[in-house]
Amino acid sequence: MRRPRFTRRTARATVPGPPDDAGPGRPRIVALIPAHNEAERIAAAIAALHRQELPPHRIVVVADNCTDDTAAIARANGATVIEPTDNRHKKAGALNQALDRLLHELAAADLVLVQDADTVLEPAFVVSASSAMDRTVGAVGGIFYGEPGGGLLGALQRIEFHRYAREIARRGYRADVLTGTATLFRVRTLREVKDARRDGRLGGGTSYYSLASLTEDDEITKAVRTLGYRTVSPPGCAVVTEVMTTLPKLWHQRLRWQRGALENLRDYGWTRVTAPYIVRQGFMGLSVLFLALYLVFTGWMLARGRPEFTPFWMAVGAVFVAEKAVTARGAGWKAQLLAGTLAVELAYDMFQHAVYLRSLWDMARRREERWCAT
Repeated sequence: MRRPRFTRRTARATVPGPPDDAGPGRPRIVALIPAHNEAERIAAAIAALHRQELPPHRIVVVADNCTDDTAAIARANGATVIEPTDNRHKKAGALNQALDRLLHELAAADLVLVQDADTVLEPAFVVSASSAMDRTVGAVGGIFYGEPGGGLLGALQRIEFHRYAREIARRGYRADVLTGTATLFRVRTLREVKDARRDGRLGGGTSYYSLASLTEDDEITKAVRTLGYRTVSPPGCAVVTEVMTTLPKLWHQRLRWQRGALENLRDYGWTRVTAPYIVRQGFMGLSVLFLALYLVFTGWMLARGRPEFTPFWMAVGAVFVAEKAVTARGAGWKAQLLAGTLAVELAYDMFQHAVYLRSLWDMARRREERWCAT
């Protein structure tokens, strides 16, 4: 996989030495890593924080209901460990307990970095994210790329993630989702979110992260934007995260993402913040319909006999192939060759469409989604 290009110099620190204090006028930065049985990955996540050009002043691992050595490994690598009490609300509940313990020690202008334990931040992440924090920005999300491995399924996810990064750049680095892989929040913003939930201006409980959402990162994005803040993902905020290596894992992950996104839109309703998301979901529905019609038409043509290949339709097909190959460029030449076959990505698109339809069906039946660890 070709590594993402960055606009900042990525110096590598060799010693994990976060500063003892923030210094005059400099906000403190606390990194928060929720983790459930992440013994294999937590050391790498912590090491990447130590290598930051601007290291966090404190690294806190939230070891939630762990039955492995996550907590011990985190302590051995220089992190503070918080173990939530009687948490039954998964990641959101663990984060809420940790934030309640930590935020009273921080000033309104201080920063909290929330990142997944299966994610490694590039060295320029913290300095790039904190530099983007002007008074109009409530939070800064990461731009995620897939880690190597995973065979064909991993390659398809890496292509998908590179295309998403390309879209972020084309939108002027606006973050439509404050990704759970890594997001930097201003303390003031988190406190305002909690106050808004308590006042009834936002749903999802009475704390920072919603307890009613399957996708707490998507929901808190809408919460932050509803309060009037911008959310951005600037250059330099790249992270490398886990890819799903089996179809069942990918299915459960994407079903949770899609179902959570739809339910969040239902709960918020039509607002100036949610309108673009709702329109985007509508276009997703149209793409499902058009692909189904295309496949039916192609099958009908094949059933009639040998199809005719006219120059016009061959040119249209060549345009589609070129678009797929060009937009996969950031993932490397092998990914471009894979994208250029078109057929493989068509099957991946059909998989995504199946997730979308299943999410709509489950919502219509009011079926409770079962949370699955991926």
